[in-house]
Amino acid sequence: MFTLRCTSRLLKRLGVGELGEVTPTTCLGDWYANLLLARPQQLILAVSELTLLPVVIPARDSSSIVPRLAAAAGAILHALGVPDDAIRDERGQMVEAAIGKTANRRVLAIMNEFAFALRHRDEAKSLVDVALWLAETPCKIRSEPGGYGFPDKMTREAFGGRRGRVKIQPC
Repeated sequence: MFTLRCTSRLLKRLGVGELGEVTPTTCLGDWYANLLLARPQQLILAVSELTLLPVVIPARDSSSIVPRLAAAAGAILHALGVPDDAIRDERGQMVEAAIGKTANRRVLAIMNEFAFALRHRDEAKSLVDVALWLAETPCKIRSEPGGYGFPDKMTREAFGGRRGRVKIQPC
């Protein structure tokens, strides 16, 4: 269970009447999402609040955004080398989601950086490959000097992978 925290543009597209929030039970925490009016197709960029892992999915069929986000996150986790049982557990926890408003400006800033980078993506690559490319972007994760990390490495650490500079509690 998690909250899909949408920008106002995406909320309008989803046509959600009632907003809510839940305490996340996923390793990746809540997800932030924005509608990108890119060419040749509209996209949804979603970012994990805890590890800043990006996921990019087509914006079609907004009623299935949660299962498509879970499936795409699973594919990216698999590509990052996260164990299959951990991916299964995470996807199982992502079955239920509340839809809410954005609440973390740091994550929104990272989303803006990723959206800018997406303008220069190689359109021949799959959306999973594009998300993996974005996950290699250094991101500000703490306010003190040297508080940078990489979403791909932070995600591996969150699932009990190799430890590095960033301290993230594994699930």
